[in-house]
Amino acid sequence: MGVFEKYLTVWVGIAILLGVILGNIFPGPFQNIENLEYAKINILIAICIWAMVYPMMAQIDFSALKNISEKPTGLLLTLIINWLIKPFTMALLGYLFFKILFIDIVDPQTGTEYIAGMILLGVAPCTAMVFVWSQLTKGDPSYTLIQVSINDIIMIFAFAPIAAFLLGVSDISIPWDTLLISVVLYVVVPLIAGITTRYFLSKFGSIGNLNRILVAVKPFSILGLILTVLLLFSLQAEVIIDKPQIIVLIAIPLLIQTYGIFAIGYGAAKLLNLKHEIAAPACLIGTSNFFELAVAVAISLYGLNSGAALATVVGVLVEVPVMLSLVYFVNKTKKYFPSK
Repeated sequence: MGVFEKYLTVWVGIAILLGVILGNIFPGPFQNIENLEYAKINILIAICIWAMVYPMMAQIDFSALKNISEKPTGLLLTLIINWLIKPFTMALLGYLFFKILFIDIVDPQTGTEYIAGMILLGVAPCTAMVFVWSQLTKGDPSYTLIQVSINDIIMIFAFAPIAAFLLGVSDISIPWDTLLISVVLYVVVPLIAGITTRYFLSKFGSIGNLNRILVAVKPFSILGLILTVLLLFSLQAEVIIDKPQIIVLIAIPLLIQTYGIFAIGYGAAKLLNLKHEIAAPACLIGTSNFFELAVAVAISLYGLNSGAALATVVGVLVEVPVMLSLVYFVNKTKKYFPSK
């Protein structure tokens, strides 16, 4: 285990602190970095995600994909959590906190916008980052690919109607460029790179060579995660300093939602006696969010400076640290799941 992986929590903590400090000391350069985007997708963050996702894509054995249909339980668990539970619990928590518990702290209109941002996060399940969480928990790469692919297909058809129903808005405009380009950038491109790597190594080398290459690039994968955290917090550094109380208020229900959804999924996986390599990605994909899509829709519906947009940004900030804590828990509890 390398120095990055062994002390991952420490490195992420340093990246968060350094990101906030640098973002406030040098706002200009980081503003330029933030502007390096297309369809609300930041190019540098995309490169970091490629570095994280590629090693798992290279591990996918496509001959094993045909066996996935024989054990669909993990996939069904993910679909139920993503589309029948998660959006509605997010809406319920948003209403509970911003219409009841925080009613004397947050004005009703702003509270409604915060709820809207939370709902958009809840309706957008994770895509690219789940490959990272799956890799860190030694999840089944082939199974993870199938889970992400099916969820992406469902999202194309289900995101708008579910969001419209929960938001009470009938004319939601889906940023198709963000949705489709994200899938291509974060799934298709690294998948093609992984397929190409396996093809050339099987034709001109061996799978043993592949394993050695993956070991060699793993530090760069972890480094990509650390740089992603640093960029996310540096790009939102001014918001963190200017509105710390509001960020905490929004983060409370988001944290309850994230840990609660994980508990439901992981507990169900245990009851269903799923293998750990299936249970881990099945639960983590439902827990994580597709924050690029949520942010883009929030801005298009409510505006850049709206409470909805701020809520989705807070979702971005809590995503990685919280998911890493869950990865740690999943790895520590591996012994309670069957391995075969």
